[in-house]
Amino acid sequence: MPVRPSRLWKEMPADKRLLAADAFWREEQADAQMQHMDAVVTIARRLNFRPKSVHALPVERKAKHLSQLSDVSEAVATRALISYHFTVKRDLMAAFLDALEIKHENGLISEESVPAPSRERIAAAISTVKGTFPAEDVDLYLHTLAALDEDTWAEVEAAMGD
Repeated sequence: MPVRPSRLWKEMPADKRLLAADAFWREEQADAQMQHMDAVVTIARRLNFRPKSVHALPVERKAKHLSQLSDVSEAVATRALISYHFTVKRDLMAAFLDALEIKHENGLISEESVPAPSRERIAAAISTVKGTFPAEDVDLYLHTLAALDEDTWAEVEAAMGD
């Protein structure tokens, strides 16, 4: 069973959590607003501030506060992990998808549905990207994939052990 996004967030090193939090707050898609409000309320409770005051803080301050929270909701952790990878780790995402021969646009899968790759193909792709990228970055990306789409990436956890 894959690790939940909130656990991945909790286990991220502080510097990566800060990058993820910054990417999270800079996310401008309409569907991110719910997670932003969730984070604002959580930060406001922790700081004993009004949510309106937290909302008005500069992105850098909100990112710092969010990165210092080890316990965030699944929705906030999910959005932060996605934002982090699309903002900071696109080259890793693209390299992994290239190794799997999955069509993508700069790391974003362009097909509506992708057949689940075999364990062997995933293991080979992991080996390829670990030759270029830091192992901890690859592991975080793979755990994120498995957590967010268990059906397509069901073999990731097993392939990581190969």
